[in-house]
Amino acid sequence: MRKTFLAFICTLLTMLVHAQVWQHVDPRIGSVGVGRTFPGPCMPFGMVKPGPDCGVLPNAGWAPMPEPVLGFSQTHVSGTGGGQKYGNVLIQPFLSVENADTLSYAWPTYPQQRVSEDISLGYYSTVYENGIRTEITTAERCAFYRFHYPTPNTHHLTPNIQHPSPNTLFIDVTHFLGKDSIPNLRERQQFVGADMKMVGDHEVQGYTSVRGGWNNGDAYTVFFSLLTDQPFEADGNRLFFCDTLVNVKIGISYVSTEQARQNILSCGFDEQLARLRNTWERELRKIQIEGTEQQRRMFYTALYHTMLMPVDKTGEYPREEKQLDGSSPLFGGTRGAYYDDYYAIWDTYRTSSPLLTLLCPDRQTDIVNSLLNIYQREGYMPDARSGDCNGRTQGGSNAEVVIADAMVKGLQGIDYELALEAMLKDATVAPLDDEKEGRGGLAEYNRLGYIPYRIDRAGNRTIEYAFNDYCIAVVAQKLGREDIYEKYIRQSQNWKNLWRSDYEWDGMKGFIMPKDAQGKWLDSVPWGYSKVYHPTIPYTPTTKVAPWYLPWWSTFFYEATSEEYSLSIPHDIPGLIQACGGKKEFRKRLDLFFEKGYYNVANEPSFLSPCLYHWIDRPDLSTHRVHQIVSFYYSDEPDGLPGNDDSGAMSSWLAFHMMGLYPNAGHDYYLLNLPMVPEYTFQLANGKMLHVVKQGDGEGFKRVSFNGKRLKDARITHAQLMEGGTLVFETKKDKTKTVRFMVPVVIRCGELKSFANYNIHFTLNRQFRTWPVSLTWGGDTLMLTCKETLYPIPRSEVEHANKFCWLSPQTDETFYENVKGTFCFISFDALRSLQSSGSFVYDDITWRLVDQQEQTSANGTTTSVYHVRADVDGTDMWIALEDGLPWVVEMRNNPLGIDWKLLP
Repeated sequence: MRKTFLAFICTLLTMLVHAQVWQHVDPRIGSVGVGRTFPGPCMPFGMVKPGPDCGVLPNAGWAPMPEPVLGFSQTHVSGTGGGQKYGNVLIQPFLSVENADTLSYAWPTYPQQRVSEDISLGYYSTVYENGIRTEITTAERCAFYRFHYPTPNTHHLTPNIQHPSPNTLFIDVTHFLGKDSIPNLRERQQFVGADMKMVGDHEVQGYTSVRGGWNNGDAYTVFFSLLTDQPFEADGNRLFFCDTLVNVKIGISYVSTEQARQNILSCGFDEQLARLRNTWERELRKIQIEGTEQQRRMFYTALYHTMLMPVDKTGEYPREEKQLDGSSPLFGGTRGAYYDDYYAIWDTYRTSSPLLTLLCPDRQTDIVNSLLNIYQREGYMPDARSGDCNGRTQGGSNAEVVIADAMVKGLQGIDYELALEAMLKDATVAPLDDEKEGRGGLAEYNRLGYIPYRIDRAGNRTIEYAFNDYCIAVVAQKLGREDIYEKYIRQSQNWKNLWRSDYEWDGMKGFIMPKDAQGKWLDSVPWGYSKVYHPTIPYTPTTKVAPWYLPWWSTFFYEATSEEYSLSIPHDIPGLIQACGGKKEFRKRLDLFFEKGYYNVANEPSFLSPCLYHWIDRPDLSTHRVHQIVSFYYSDEPDGLPGNDDSGAMSSWLAFHMMGLYPNAGHDYYLLNLPMVPEYTFQLANGKMLHVVKQGDGEGFKRVSFNGKRLKDARITHAQLMEGGTLVFETKKDKTKTVRFMVPVVIRCGELKSFANYNIHFTLNRQFRTWPVSLTWGGDTLMLTCKETLYPIPRSEVEHANKFCWLSPQTDETFYENVKGTFCFISFDALRSLQSSGSFVYDDITWRLVDQQEQTSANGTTTSVYHVRADVDGTDMWIALEDGLPWVVEMRNNPLGIDWKLLP
């Protein structure tokens, strides 16, 4: 009886733990470092994401202490890179102090220091140094705040304002993220207009309109209604309260103030917090895993991150014309879904969309229908979208992949005939603005079968268009359109037109490489668009981004190298293996790719690469690589994501691999690797149950069976999986050699001595940036660091170089070998020539002295500053000998696209 009772208690406790899986979610994971996840409260796909803005530059608003808090805004994104977006309608509690009537509501507002912070699923709270405690939770379209002010008697009032209490709430409708003192900066938001008014003594209504940001979009308008449970007195944009406890609700709408008011729920803070957690519980408990607490935290947080974006804005499309009965012709009714913040499909199609298809297929159906509704209303499906505006495309027209993936996995309720029409529009009609939507370089792609160098992102666009064409073929075939199928299945082979089979690099052979419009392979490629100066730089499979005077989105590959993209042919991996010389050579290629550090865990083009061993019948090697990557780069700490989460892409990749499943988007199967948890059950959307178990105590993949039948190729179709049943993985000892990869190179050249630190401020195609530059000497090598990139410049180059090094600084501890040329300074030979003859030659350009001035620094040192001008294009440079180097302290009028100023 005692044993039975104990077993019952253990079972009950286990059920209780499983009944509260939301407690394993830690929104702090990925919030620090490169992950950039939003740690504040959010409903699944919620339109409102309230949280603190610690300055205007963090993409998610939040930053760790001791950064001050400007206030709490209602709209944010999660996990994104690039420029900032949103951060609208900011409120900030504070205590009135002397001369409070002189405070302005212009930015900056009233920054406050935090002394503590509490973050959990659906809940955020912080305590300021002045004693104010703020609690936040949220509904889908309404933020909930609870402000706890300290006792009023602890502060005195300003004599000039007769208010009964110092407890004050500041409202700033001019606030947004990405502010800058320089107008019209690319990828920065710009203010358009705002207004607010008091509606009685419990409500404030208004709007804010902002344009730009990451997608360089048109203006969007956020309407709001702020409702308090306590009466207030108003003074401008400050609200004064008598009570020490004030509840505030803020309804948000993109349509009207009236709709924002309707979006406010009647329930209280605690009731809404419970509702939020119950909602997440229903979503998350569909998969119940066994494993360690760390594994649970990582897994459930990954699922959580995947459901933060895109954002459900059904009924909030701002440009929709209403029918006479008040309904919306496209965004109303059974197929009237509207989602925004596809940020971006280039990131999410690989793993996020397939995970939603498994976890919540009805939601994924709505997301696909939203793409089609946007197409019907605006002419193109987005590849990326934010603020109700398409933009910016990063590679292909990847909505095609999302649609094909939905179709092969049997999602119902989608008009696939309309979807094919939208896909064909992408493939045949060039857009007016290819940064906004559609396919750039479409005419060249359709004429040549590839995109030639000089068109932005020619390499990855060619590869991605070929994959997009494959997805068109898939949909067309299932709809019985054989003519369309035949055309686009042929075009899906276009990746081979940039495959240079004889190119050898670091023990590997065959790469996607640049080719000009005449069909000539380019070993060296021109950089920039100067009509008189035509520099070229050798192009290799490891060339990253571009010289620093070019925008990174204008390069051959977007956010990756040829090493990475040459293995990213997801629709024709057998063809890729053949191009690499067969399975034996492909195995060597993959091993070298990982062991030499070319794999990039932090970016999506390499997502499928660890699983490519499946195609040479070695799923055990795929498992080894996957487990190695996760253990090395992922954790349950705040910095536990290895790259931008990108709307859940990085997290969904982790979730799939923890389950031992991995999708190849646009295909109907999942690759099977050894799960990272011992056991789990998946409540499928059709009501059936999938039970997955790992047998044995090894860490290696041995074999896998489904419902008692061995799966010889270690993959399972979506239809099979949806039948439910038991998936059993048998393990073995893993004897595969473990290697470390992506480890920064350390150079030791004797004792290092730092002697100079600068910041370089420059403009680049309307983007303004600041990079730190520091110098040390190591023996006969100048160790120059810019951003996170190390340039070891030999003393011979410092003395005798006749050109600049234009290799681009990176953010991932890049190390350049065999640097040729000088970086931000000229050689001493060039300086001596300037001093003796009044001119010097650099980059094959003659630079002549215009004038010379004496400049006195802050420490009293006098320095000669030489103003020189290029003969061919009128570029001006100012050169000064400081800290032992002839620095180019300023450059102007450079037709290559960059001006800079170097400051200590």
